[in-house]
Amino acid sequence: MRINWDYIKLAFLSVAVVALYGFADHKNQKKMLKNVSVKFVGDNNLYLTEDAVNKLLIQNYGPLKNRPKEQLVLNTIEELILSNDMVKNAQVYLTVNGELVSKIVQRKPIGRVEGVSKFYLDDTGERMPISKHHSARVPIITGKITGKSLEDAYVILDYINNDDFLRKNVIGIHIEEEGKYQLKFRMENFVVNLGGVDNLNKKFSNFMAFYAKAARDNSLEDYATVSLEFNNQVVCTKI
Repeated sequence: MRINWDYIKLAFLSVAVVALYGFADHKNQKKMLKNVSVKFVGDNNLYLTEDAVNKLLIQNYGPLKNRPKEQLVLNTIEELILSNDMVKNAQVYLTVNGELVSKIVQRKPIGRVEGVSKFYLDDTGERMPISKHHSARVPIITGKITGKSLEDAYVILDYINNDDFLRKNVIGIHIEEEGKYQLKFRMENFVVNLGGVDNLNKKFSNFMAFYAKAARDNSLEDYATVSLEFNNQVVCTKI
């Protein structure tokens, strides 16, 4: 019987490659972790610090530096970081240089509730605790805080944050009751009675037309209230 040496050579080569890969992988897993790095992604790097993340890791796993890489369970570390109330998203991975990297996206507050309980409302409409590291400059929400009124406050804040003028000038939302909301402006003394969250485009379009005209007339200081509650009109009360 004739022996096909090509098949035998191919088989030996395949075994050698698998053995070499397994050896390299085993050796890699035995390597020690050289460094732990925390990287914050985006602009909101204020509400959680690198020290706080490292402390969280040490409290749960002990010192990670110089630990064998095979002892690290990346998914578990990632879940731990995600459990922090300030974290929106996290990715944990090992580099070829033996560094454990945690990339973190922090949550973004868009309003601050001042009531019996104090907390932020984030850009997804969820409650976010107050940070001990930084105080966000966002509109203050006061008044009758309920689940429904917070949902409406989020709708208003989301609209405000998509308009450059409103984002820079609205500093507060007061909840008189569900469906009756007031806005406080940074430079003006008047209060804007918004009513509910229906027809926000029309209401703010009417308000901007009023504001532009009053600014031209130098009469903004003459008003105590500006109401947008009525259909297709702005009703003002002078001081």
